[in-house]
Amino acid sequence: MILRIVLIIVFLTVTLSGCAINPVTGKRELRLVPEGSEISMGQKQYLPSRQMQGGDYLVDPDLVRYVQGVGQRLASVSDRGLPYEFAVINDSTPNAWALPGGKIAVHRGLLTELDSEAELSAVLGHEIVHAAARHGAKGVERGIFLQGAVMATQVASKGSDLSNLVVGGASLAGQLIGQKYGRDAERESDYYGMQYMVRAGYDPRAAVSLQETFVRLAEGRRQDWISGLFSSHPPSQERVELNRQTAAALPAGGELGRERYRLKIASLIRSKEAYEAHDEGRKAISEGRLDEALALAEKAIAIEPKEGFFHSLRGDVRTAQERYQEALINYDRAVENNDGFFYFLVKRGLVREQLGDAQGAYADLEKSLELLPTAPALNVLGKLSLDRGDREKAIQYFSAASGSKSESGKEAARSLARLELPDQPDKYLQTRLGLDRDGYVVAGVANPTELVVADIELVVQFIDAQKRKRQVVLSGPDTLKPGASALVNTGLGPLSDPGLLRNFRAGVSRARISD
Repeated sequence: MILRIVLIIVFLTVTLSGCAINPVTGKRELRLVPEGSEISMGQKQYLPSRQMQGGDYLVDPDLVRYVQGVGQRLASVSDRGLPYEFAVINDSTPNAWALPGGKIAVHRGLLTELDSEAELSAVLGHEIVHAAARHGAKGVERGIFLQGAVMATQVASKGSDLSNLVVGGASLAGQLIGQKYGRDAERESDYYGMQYMVRAGYDPRAAVSLQETFVRLAEGRRQDWISGLFSSHPPSQERVELNRQTAAALPAGGELGRERYRLKIASLIRSKEAYEAHDEGRKAISEGRLDEALALAEKAIAIEPKEGFFHSLRGDVRTAQERYQEALINYDRAVENNDGFFYFLVKRGLVREQLGDAQGAYADLEKSLELLPTAPALNVLGKLSLDRGDREKAIQYFSAASGSKSESGKEAARSLARLELPDQPDKYLQTRLGLDRDGYVVAGVANPTELVVADIELVVQFIDAQKRKRQVVLSGPDTLKPGASALVNTGLGPLSDPGLLRNFRAGVSRARISD
């Protein structure tokens, strides 16, 4: 019966939402996510999505404006009017992605692989179609169906890296970026993206050469391509042939813009070696090769001193060496070059906390939360709030951080339990009731926290044979270690019918943390 009710609710949701005409394909399709929600979702997730991928590329503003101009030129001829935005992401992984509502990004690492403005238009046109044809929104809708199915199953059955650090609603960003499109969606984006290229005055044959390049690189199985564009937009010879057929049916001519493109990305090409050194340095520091990482940071800075990433790498080496004062100088320079990337602010805030600058640390970490809420920032803010005597604020920060499975999240969860468990023991200690072999009621108490708990007191409430509400207070185990459990005899019973146990409730009324 419950399952039927759930399925009816899902059916009514579908019916009330109704069908609509896809503005790109002209096909009638089911629409569960209204356009307003689709646009709002993209707007809310655009900033955290960019932050998670490396932040905005700022070293060459002219290049960014150029890419945005090409994107808007294509968006102006698209089949759907959306608040389109285009960003260049400061990451070497060749990738491009679109969020629902027209929020689009292309990675720095992809720009250096393209040959012309027309190829750039092929990339951006493809992503515009993903947004205009609601491919991302459809993925969300599939999630709604899946949630409904999972919920129905559950009801019926009853009778991580950076992603691990991100908390709250921003964690949705990684899911939206990482969703894989089906073959039909990729074909649609190729086909209609080429139509947009022609309308905007570009040579559609660039979409063919672009896919040929992708296929060649995929065959070489370059890891950065596999983990980037190819993971969500897999190339194939089939796509090359389909693009060739589409191009043959479209009007000939159009701009390639090869020389213009090469001129615009010239500074990016010149600094490519610096970014390669940075990426190698990141790997070296993760493997504990600090001297090598430092040398690579110095090399990168010498080539491009305006890139905050390079100064941050040097700061990370100094932090690992516990040379915090020097690390602070490095993070200062990183923030000077880019004060809109969460990582630089988090790292500077953590170093300031190590150096005893609580006010500076608090300011940096709070600002980082506006860009991307992370467990390390929230956890330290909780500690600093406690030092200020603001217990309520500390609980808010620790509670938010505890949603992460990272070490910072686990530490925050322990701190939160220390603050709340003495006043709310029943929130943290689990109880259950059962019967022993003689029919007497026994209470089980478990400690799922990472803290040792002592002086546990239990309250068992029940309705007696005369229908009166009663309760008994019982002493629990003297101590309960993390992950341990114990049984307590209540002395209540024996019960003639196990079903009478439903008249009993148990909870923890008192406990303290044993240090």
